[in-house]
Amino acid sequence: MKPIRLETTSVDGTKINLEALYQIAPSCFTEEKDEKTGEIKRVVNFETLRQLLGGDAVDEDEEMYQFTWPGKRAARYEAAEPIDDTLRPVPADSVDWDTTENLYIEGDNLRVLKLLQRGYMGKVKMIYIDPPYNTGNDFVYHDDFAHSAEEEDLAAGNIDEEGNRYRRNLDSNGRFHSDWCSMMYSRLLVARSLLTEDGVIFISIDDNEVVNLRKICDEIYGSQNHIETVVWKNKYGAGAKTVGFISAHEYILVYSKTPITDLTCEFVGEEREKYNKKDDKFDKRGPYRTQPLMTNSLGDRPNLMYSIFHNGVEIKPRKQWVWSKERMEAAITNDDVEFSLQKDGTYTVRSKSYLYDENGHIRRGKPVSVMNGPFTQDGTLAIRDLFEGKSIFDFTKPSELIKFFVGLEINDDSSREFIVLDFFSGSATTAHAVMQLNAEDGGNRKYICVQLAEETPEGSEARKAGYNTIPEIAKERIRRSAKQILSELDIQLKKAYQVLYDSCGGAIESPNPSGLTYFINNATLEQRNKFDKAQQSYNVLKEKKEKLDTGFRVFRIDSGNYKDVTMQPNKYDQQMLDLFVDNIKADRTDLDLLFGAMLAWGVQLSLPMTTEEVDGCKIYAVDGNGLVACFAENISENVVQAMAAKQPLRVLFRDSCFDEDKTKINIFERFKQQLDWDEKEAIQNIRVV
Repeated sequence: MKPIRLETTSVDGTKINLEALYQIAPSCFTEEKDEKTGEIKRVVNFETLRQLLGGDAVDEDEEMYQFTWPGKRAARYEAAEPIDDTLRPVPADSVDWDTTENLYIEGDNLRVLKLLQRGYMGKVKMIYIDPPYNTGNDFVYHDDFAHSAEEEDLAAGNIDEEGNRYRRNLDSNGRFHSDWCSMMYSRLLVARSLLTEDGVIFISIDDNEVVNLRKICDEIYGSQNHIETVVWKNKYGAGAKTVGFISAHEYILVYSKTPITDLTCEFVGEEREKYNKKDDKFDKRGPYRTQPLMTNSLGDRPNLMYSIFHNGVEIKPRKQWVWSKERMEAAITNDDVEFSLQKDGTYTVRSKSYLYDENGHIRRGKPVSVMNGPFTQDGTLAIRDLFEGKSIFDFTKPSELIKFFVGLEINDDSSREFIVLDFFSGSATTAHAVMQLNAEDGGNRKYICVQLAEETPEGSEARKAGYNTIPEIAKERIRRSAKQILSELDIQLKKAYQVLYDSCGGAIESPNPSGLTYFINNATLEQRNKFDKAQQSYNVLKEKKEKLDTGFRVFRIDSGNYKDVTMQPNKYDQQMLDLFVDNIKADRTDLDLLFGAMLAWGVQLSLPMTTEEVDGCKIYAVDGNGLVACFAENISENVVQAMAAKQPLRVLFRDSCFDEDKTKINIFERFKQQLDWDEKEAIQNIRVV
C-alpha cells in the first residue's frame, strides 16, 4: 500500500457541530449514502431529535424571542464552511524564527481562525479584540468565499474594495448594522472553539454596536457566561466643539467559555496605595493596610461575642467580632492585629493585611466594573515615543489596559504560561502588553496576532514614514517595543548588580575566588542577609531577561499549496493524470509545505524545529520527533533510514520524492519495522503531499 495524501482542507465546522451533537444524542442520528462520494455518512434525524427534546422543541414559524438580522444565517454557514487556504511562513520578516513561540499572521482573520482550529482548538486561554466600532467610516470585511482560480492570488485577504475582501462600511449603507453583525458573528463563532474550557474573551466596543454585540455574545457564549460589561473611562478631556455630554468612555465585554468560579487581579492604582504602613515584616511581606475587626452588620453570633486583652486592658466589641476567638488569638500571636490607643483610653482593633503573602506572592483583589484609565492618549503617546514622535497609528489602545486583562487570574489558576489571541490586532498593542507583562513577572505567555493587510491612508504620517500597510507598522512596533523592554531590563539589571556589588564590598568581582568565600564566611548575619537578598533580586531579573521571548514568526495567508484541478476525474485519461503526480504550485518552498502540513495535522505553528542534511536532502524535525519531513526529489534509502532513526510520531514526504511506486511501498515496511507500527498506524502516520 502506498502513502495517501494529507488532507489540507481546514476544519469543517459542520462536522464539529454534528460530532458534538452525536456525543450528546447518538439516537437521533442515522446513516445514508453520500451522493457525491458514495460513502456512508451520519445524518441527523430531526424528527427523532424533536422527540428527544419534547416540549422544548420549537417550530421554525413559531414566535420566539431571538436576535436576528439579514445575513445571520449566511454568517453561520460561513463560520462552518471549510477552506483550502494555507499560511505561508515568512522567515525573512520574522525575529528569532528558530526559537520564538509568538505568531504574527497577515490576512483575513476569519480564514486565519479557521486554519488555526486544528492546532489550537481548546488551547487559547484568553482572547482580546478591538474590532471596528462601526462608526460609519471604518472597514468591515465582506465575506464571500466563492472565488475562482483566477482570484487565488488575491486570497491573502488584503485586496481592495473591488476585490470585495473588505470595504468601508458607510452609515448610508442600507445593511449598515447587519453587515457589521454578520462580520462579528461568524468570527466569534469560530473563535469560541479556540478557547480553553476556562478561557475568557475581552471585546472593546463603543455605543454604536454595544447592544448588538452583547446579544451576539449572549447567543454564542451564553448569557450565563457574561462576566461583566466593563465601563472604561478612556480619555481625560474633550474638544471645545463637543455638543451635549462629553463622551469619555467605552466598554469592554467580558465572556467566558464556561462558567468560572473566580476572577482576580493584582492591586493597582488606588487599591495598591492603601497598603501604606510598615512593620518588621516589611522586607518579606511589604507594606500593609488595616481593616476593622468589630462589626455591626452581621446577624447575632454568640460565638463572636468575647473579650480579648491587650496591655492588661480588657477589650469587648461594641456588638461582635468579625473573627472567631480561635482565629483572633492566633492572629494576635502572629502580630497580625493592630491595637491603637484612643484619647478616651479605649482601643481600636484592626487586622493587618499585607501586600504580599507568606510565599512572597503579591496579594490579589477583585477587578471593578468601572475603570478610570489608562487612557487612549497614553496609547497614542506610547506609539509616538516608539516612532520618534511621529503619529504613525491613531487611537491605539494603551498597552497597560490589555496588560491588566492578561494579568487576571481565572479560577485561582496562577499559571503564567498560556496563549493570548488577538485577531483584530491593529498596531500590535496586545503583543507589546504580553511582552511587557512577561518582563515584569517572569511569565511565559505567548501571543498570536492576526491583522488584515489594510493599506495606510495616502498622505498619512505612516505612509510618509514608509509604512504602506498596518502589519508593517505592527511588526516594527513589536521590534521597537521589544528593544525598549530589553533596555529597561538592562537598566534594572545594572542597578541590581550595583546593589549586589555594594552588599559584599566588591568581593563578587574579586579575581581570587576566595575573596567572595572569605566575605561569606566572615560576614555578620545582617551583612549576609543583605547580600543574599541582593543576589536573589539580581538572579530573578537575570532569569526574566534570559527567558523573555521578544521574537515572532510571520505568516501570510494565501491560497492552498496545490494546483487547482477544475476538470472532473472522468475527463482525464491516464496520460493526463501523470501530469498531476506533482500537484504542488511552482512557487512553494519546503517551509510552505511543512507548515501547510502542520496546519492540516493540527501541529502548533510555534513549535521548535531543526534541520539536517543527508545525501543532499534536507530533513525537517518539528518538536523533536513530533513530525519528521523531507520534500527532496528522489530521496535515498539513507534518508529514509535517518528519518526513521528519529522515532517520529508522524512522517511526511513529497509525493514525487520516490522514483517508482515500489519505493513508496517499501517505506511502510521500513517504518513499521523501525517503530513497531502495525499496518493501521503506518497508514495513519505516513503521508505525502
